[in-house]
Amino acid sequence: MTFPFDKPGSAERYIEAPNLSIDVGGTAFAYRDLGPHGGVPIVLLNHWGAVLDNFDPRIVDALAQRRRVIATDYRGIGGSGGTAPVSVDAMSRDAIALIRALGFETVDLFGFSLGGFVAQDVTLKAPGLVRRLILTGTGPAGRQDVDRVGAISWPLMLKGLLTSRDLKFYLFFTSTANGRRVAKDFLDRLKERKADKDKGPTPAAFLRQLEAIKAWGGQEPQDLGSIEIPVLIANGDDDIMPPTVNSTDMARRIPGAQLEIYRDAGHGGIFQYHTDFVSKALAFLAA
Repeated sequence: MTFPFDKPGSAERYIEAPNLSIDVGGTAFAYRDLGPHGGVPIVLLNHWGAVLDNFDPRIVDALAQRRRVIATDYRGIGGSGGTAPVSVDAMSRDAIALIRALGFETVDLFGFSLGGFVAQDVTLKAPGLVRRLILTGTGPAGRQDVDRVGAISWPLMLKGLLTSRDLKFYLFFTSTANGRRVAKDFLDRLKERKADKDKGPTPAAFLRQLEAIKAWGGQEPQDLGSIEIPVLIANGDDDIMPPTVNSTDMARRIPGAQLEIYRDAGHGGIFQYHTDFVSKALAFLAA
């Protein structure tokens, strides 16, 4: 099946999608745009320290076979200008402004990890803007195990440095043989783009985003019961950042939420099971 990719910036594969920029209140925000135009777009919000090149191309490409997909950089990271915010509140306000600057009145929102925090906050702040919500590898505000993400991550980051491995090798996947194999596969996919790559995160932006994560875990819980749109929640059964129990907690608190937990999978469960996840995500978005 083929679709028309008829707008500037559109591409058939994520690794070929050009880096675009839009002015939002005087700040340039970087994004990539692919898939068929028309209908409700899917806006992707990524993890702590992520730039445009950290979105899994297998997931983006599969979604873009059916839907228009917009991948974004947060303020102060990657190709976006400004200074990285130190609160999820500021990041969600940026996301709302960006979505409106792109001319969208309604979107489907897909948040992974930190992006899931932002996606929840956007949904609560701007009723009517989000049609359907996908939350993966993430957790709700006010959970103490969320504000410990940094403490959990630093030793594994050091291990990555000592073993010359990308930190996601240890943070996103289990230590089983299967986990190590799919970790390599995922990291190889992130290297497929050879030209026009995004800028990497600066240490300052990385630390400022960590401050936002800690504040999210320490703030008052939000009223997730007031979310009235359809929600799909997915995670691995052995996520450590934040722990998988956060996914089950969100599913319990959000009326009618669908929950998918993948076996022998960690924080990057949706990358490990990307074919199954995309199939479920597309069915959820089309329902």
